[in-house]
Amino acid sequence: MKADTHPNYPEINVTCSCGSKFKTRSTHGRDMSIEVCSQCHPFYTGKQKILDTAGRVEKFKQKYGM
Repeated sequence: MKADTHPNYPEINVTCSCGSKFKTRSTHGRDMSIEVCSQCHPFYTGKQKILDTAGRVEKFKQKYGM
């Protein structure tokens, strides 16, 4: 196997805007700040919002006379 073919893959700290912190590995090499993580994303927390698209469609039809 060739030497020095793989990038450096150090452990980094990731901090979310919700305050959650965790460790992972990255070739980026520096600590990261993210906006959304599994602790605060609606898909993972079960607090999803369902949009009422029917009202939006009716509004569009009225606006453009359809």
